Amino acid sequence: MGINKEKSVYQEWKNFELKQYNCRIFLKREDLLHPFISGNKYRKLKYNLVEAVSQQKKTLLTFGGAYSNHIAATAYAGKEYGFKTIGVIRGEELKKKRLNPTLKFAQDCGMQFYFVDRELYRNKYSESFIAELKQLYGDFYLLPEGGTNYLAVKGCEEILTNEDKQFNYVCTAVGTGGTLSGLVKSSGAKQTIIGFSALKGTFQTEEVKKYTSKSNFFITDTYCFGGYAKINAHLIHFINKFKDETQIPLDPIYTGKMMFGISDMLKTGKIPENSCILAVHTGGLQGITGMNQKITKMNNPHIPLIM
Repeated sequence: MGINKEKSVYQEWKNFELKQYNCRIFLKREDLLHPFISGNKYRKLKYNLVEAVSQQKKTLLTFGGAYSNHIAATAYAGKEYGFKTIGVIRGEELKKKRLNPTLKFAQDCGMQFYFVDRELYRNKYSESFIAELKQLYGDFYLLPEGGTNYLAVKGCEEILTNEDKQFNYVCTAVGTGGTLSGLVKSSGAKQTIIGFSALKGTFQTEEVKKYTSKSNFFITDTYCFGGYAKINAHLIHFINKFKDETQIPLDPIYTGKMMFGISDMLKTGKIPENSCILAVHTGGLQGITGMNQKITKMNNPHIPLIM
């Protein structure tokens, strides 16, 4: 994709509380690759869009939840590169509700929605359901939920470069496991890759093993704050304090939990002193607007909308 640039900038996190551990922590700002197709979504879509063009497909169809970064990015990519886009959205009840900011953005980019109940969504890759979708929408290029497939992993392999060999720990937030897979594949022998699951469980380990035989990684769900899109006042405070310290915005679903986890793992000795740590900022900032609507109901401070 001919989008801006593919070379990320680095920013160091200098935190007084962590100074005693003599570690250096840098964020790789993948979120700055593109204002709307940011971070790992840029990487995941890159080769898939090339393949869609190669197959002469005119329509992209994909799956996601109501706040999905992947849905938003796919919708914008379709708008920018001339594809019709279809979003199969988890939660049939959503079609009766006002669209949240993520879905409204996708709709404004031209995406058409097909809302399905959660039971059907769990079987979304079944032959019968895919056949039903083809009857409804004709021929399409299928992008999996979260965008993870072999071409997506290929794109995510390009996140790490020769400049990153200096880091002995590389960290990323984990949803479907595609970004982590790419990082593990391109990692050096002396690097440990840590995945911070945004969901309960570390089931993504099996997904990573589909793409690489390397074992220099592990996933933790200790910092998922109860599950996907679950937050509390403690996490919100951390994200806002981090923004004040660094001028770097974090999202509450993925990167906020990752950075909170890195901080805690240093304090508890799970990441040793004198480490050199790279945290991949995978974007996801579009989700802040919708999350702030939830935060209002919790009577907590909002997360700053600086994108």
